[in-house]
Amino acid sequence: MLIEIKVPIPGESITHVILSKILVGNGSIIEKDAEIAEIDSDKATLSITAEVGGKISFLAKEGDVVAVSSIVATVDTDFKQVASITNNLNNDSSTEKPAETKEIIINKEDISEIQVTPLAQRMMEKEDISAHEVDLYLQNRKITKEKVEQYLTDKNSDNIITPKNLRNHDEKKMSPLRQKLAQRLVSVKNETAMLTTFNEIDMSAVMELRKNSNEAFKQKHGVSLGYMSLFSKAVSIALQHFPMVNSQINEDEISTFDYVDISIAVSTPKGLVVPVLRNVEQMKISQIEVSIKEFATKARENKLSLDEMQGGTFTITNGGVFGSLMSTPIINPPQSAILGMHNILERPIALNGQVVIRPMMYVALSYDHRIIDGRDSVGFLKMVKELIENPIQLLTEGKNLMDTLLDL
Repeated sequence: MLIEIKVPIPGESITHVILSKILVGNGSIIEKDAEIAEIDSDKATLSITAEVGGKISFLAKEGDVVAVSSIVATVDTDFKQVASITNNLNNDSSTEKPAETKEIIINKEDISEIQVTPLAQRMMEKEDISAHEVDLYLQNRKITKEKVEQYLTDKNSDNIITPKNLRNHDEKKMSPLRQKLAQRLVSVKNETAMLTTFNEIDMSAVMELRKNSNEAFKQKHGVSLGYMSLFSKAVSIALQHFPMVNSQINEDEISTFDYVDISIAVSTPKGLVVPVLRNVEQMKISQIEVSIKEFATKARENKLSLDEMQGGTFTITNGGVFGSLMSTPIINPPQSAILGMHNILERPIALNGQVVIRPMMYVALSYDHRIIDGRDSVGFLKMVKELIENPIQLLTEGKNLMDTLLDL
């Protein structure tokens, strides 16, 4: 029986997508719920899964533009039983395997694909060489047993050209996600009055907190205590005190929210995605941390849904993970502000008349000056600084602990 596999609907306004990657060989035997391909739209990268097992035949090839709900492949379920036999043969190293029957996909350092046959793979493992090493020399994305033999022959005769002497050039079309991101960035520059204000935070207190509590935190909640969850909580509190920073322009009106939905910027090979933590003002730090880890995992595996990336009233981005010391983050429309975290470096500062060394982080708040005044932007960032430098105040909603105790 032939079962049709159709292109899923990424969103209401999307009619066509790009078949960006085929994850299984055409004509191969697949199992039920196997991921067979990825599609790119201007909003997200989504996976296509097989509802049944059997022999798959693709009706489109990588790079094709396909209509939403169109048939992209068929699965012949009469071949379901063959899968288990094939798997048993592949797992038995003592059984001779037929050559050139199945392609193994291996990720190259530049994210492109190298196709390797089983015999070639076993030969490379035996000789302790990588597919990337062979591909750099041969400049061919399909590696067979004969090509590995050619590489080994040239290597033994000192005919190998070292990678530094290669002059490679690669061109590929921008993905819909990257195109949409480019359009949004340009529109922000042209359509907002964006300014950035800076401050610096002494990270000593939260670093000490992590040092003393991280092990117990990890044992109880299954994740490590990170800075992003602490900053997210601090932002949710500060936004309650400075609501204009949590506002958006809607044509000729200003929408101000009494809840905090924070978009967390996550970098992926496909581009920047921003999953949304909803109602952060009601969440505990442990809940925030668990949610951030789940989002990061989904982002790496291209499994974020559109619902998880839509909305958001404020954004946090952390350039510090890449070593950035200072930057001016760009607003994520239609939001009006974004907080940029940066690298933590030990620097000399003046403290109580003394010069001391402290782990310091520069923070930046980019904001739309059309609706956020300097008083609110500076006051908001100053409050985030105070909350991080005195993390006990994260429990008291930014109030002094003694004032809370005395109900002042």
